[in-house]
Amino acid sequence: MLSICIDHLKSQPLWILFLFSIGFLTLSRNTILLTNWIFTTFLRPPKNLLISYGSWALITGSTDGIGKAFAFELAKKGLNLILVSRNSQKLKKVSSQIQAEFPAIKIKRIAVDFSSGDMSNGVHEIEEAIKGLDIGVLINNVGVTYPGARFFHEVDEEIWKNVVRVNLKGTTLVTKVVVPGMLMKKRGAIVNIGSGAAIVVPSHPLYAIYAATKAYVDQFSRSLHVEYKSRGIDVQCQVPLYVSTKMASRVAEIEKSSFFVPTAENYVRAAVRRIGYEARCTPWWTHSLQWTFASFLPENVLDGWRLSIGIRRRGTN
Repeated sequence: MLSICIDHLKSQPLWILFLFSIGFLTLSRNTILLTNWIFTTFLRPPKNLLISYGSWALITGSTDGIGKAFAFELAKKGLNLILVSRNSQKLKKVSSQIQAEFPAIKIKRIAVDFSSGDMSNGVHEIEEAIKGLDIGVLINNVGVTYPGARFFHEVDEEIWKNVVRVNLKGTTLVTKVVVPGMLMKKRGAIVNIGSGAAIVVPSHPLYAIYAATKAYVDQFSRSLHVEYKSRGIDVQCQVPLYVSTKMASRVAEIEKSSFFVPTAENYVRAAVRRIGYEARCTPWWTHSLQWTFASFLPENVLDGWRLSIGIRRRGTN
């Protein structure tokens, strides 16, 4: 039967053979991509973070949303925690909650306001706190955006400077503090939380500076991934779309989780499974489907759609 099919193909014009070859290669490529997506999303075993990287995890923005969920999930994995956030009362409350559920876990708390003009004291405190500790995992989660959708010229100077300080400078400085220790022990994992606003869609109008800072986080992560991979440090940019958090509620009017909007806890369970692998990933499976669908649409369609959403939200603020 196979020989008959081959003989039949040989008898066809070259253009038919060409189209057949293109179709076969496309089908094969898509099958490989789908198989790889299923494996990495659902079947690939997560790394044992404690064994692979070290006994301590440092998490910025650790008292709400994704950061808080990371703290609980990493404690569940047996890692001791250094929790960094602006609000010392929230830090105390979250650490008490974690300690009650995981009494064997050691926890250090550091209050740092990354929005302040001079964050040197806070960064120095982090530097002192990690001395002698086996910092295995860094989660750079701290991040802020505008209080509401705004055209660029409407954004107050202090607001956009705050976004740059927190999202860009804060992430860079904390990474700078942690990397030397990881280099000494030749192992470590750095996870920087990016955003679909900078990567999945071609533009994010009315949140321009926020999107630009997250684009920095993505390029920063991918470059460090190449710099340090051979030296035992796995650097990764994780790209969430909407997650049911206070920020999503304020910015995108999302009040509860749904099929495309996971809870912070569900998102982080998927995110922890991806630590130490790709330079960039979208941990939540329906987010990766949305990214795939978006890639099929022309950029001008996506731009117009994002602009209309931003203008509608601007009207409600």
